[in-house]
Amino acid sequence: MNSKTVYTETDLQQLEQRIDELIDTVGLLKNENTSLRQQKDKLVSERSQLIEKTELARNRVEAMISRLRSLELGS
Repeated sequence: MNSKTVYTETDLQQLEQRIDELIDTVGLLKNENTSLRQQKDKLVSERSQLIEKTELARNRVEAMISRLRSLELGS
């Protein structure tokens, strides 16, 4: 059974419009993806800095506790 599909001018215009919409959507998604990747990179960097600051603060607090204990034992 051999059937031919006939597309009208309206069908082709609708298809063209849908393709244009998809192209626009792809462009928007690419921009959003780029923006999200940049945001992720920034957050990863910020997280790394916060981890480093936390580690520094913990070391300082531990040093203070040690000094307090040694003062307490010396009294």
